[in-house]
Amino acid sequence: MTSEISLLVNPVAGRGRGARAAQPAARALRDAGYSVRTVVGTDAADALRRAREAVAAGTDALIAVGGDGLVSLALQAVAGTDTPLGVVAVGTGNDYARALGLPVRDPAAAGRIAADALAHGRARELDLGRVAGRWFGTVLASGFDSRVNDRGNRMRWPNGRFKYDLAMLAELAAFRPVPYRVTLDDGVEREIEATLVAVGNGTSYGGGMRICAGAAMDDRLFDVTVVGDCGRATLLTVFPRVYRGTHLDHPRVTVHRTRTITLAAPGLTGYADGEPLGPLPLTAECVTGAVRVLIPGP
Repeated sequence: MTSEISLLVNPVAGRGRGARAAQPAARALRDAGYSVRTVVGTDAADALRRAREAVAAGTDALIAVGGDGLVSLALQAVAGTDTPLGVVAVGTGNDYARALGLPVRDPAAAGRIAADALAHGRARELDLGRVAGRWFGTVLASGFDSRVNDRGNRMRWPNGRFKYDLAMLAELAAFRPVPYRVTLDDGVEREIEATLVAVGNGTSYGGGMRICAGAAMDDRLFDVTVVGDCGRATLLTVFPRVYRGTHLDHPRVTVHRTRTITLAAPGLTGYADGEPLGPLPLTAECVTGAVRVLIPGP
């Protein structure tokens, strides 16, 4: 039985669900006999510092209570260590939890799963992406989708998902294909015109958009989805299919599998796990078994 578990909480995740979710998650862990310590930072940098301190002090698990942004932050603290990560998904997107079959917006159930996994030593070793000094668990985005993120982040109104729907419409109106230079494991630089290039350690981003639907988190490789040069009408046809993953069958879409990738393109920002990384060029590497995640039993 472990002595102490650290609960990393984002109190504003999911419009306040993070703060409310911490209590039933902690109760489920305490009911299973674990001591629980809550970690809350004043901002992202402070939360990461506190999470790293908990890991360095020997906490038996770090459990992220929030959305994909908080999971991404927790990954920075546990990647490359023996400390397992638990996920109590109560954010807006929750793509990391969905990819692993973990409960979404059910903190008590997620807490019970984490407790049971700890009791039975059930932590799954998973790959992570590494780019620009950061770890990521789901998708590195660039192109049309990252431009939507850029525009949405600049908008002060409205709030929530609707802001990004409006940003998407605005980007569609201004859309032009992007000249990329892409280098995979073979070292050959490819010059392509593309709508977007998504590098998937996980399958989805944006709350269930399965842009890299065939990706596996433990196969040592990225799935790279390239949506080629296509007009607005084609893009409007292809994009809704992303939620089912059937866009991969479209003739304008190709998929590559690689351990490393370098993306270069003018005027683009890269986003990993929904967090901005900075302008391209960027080089990403798939790191085998970089994190141990508490998962449901068979």
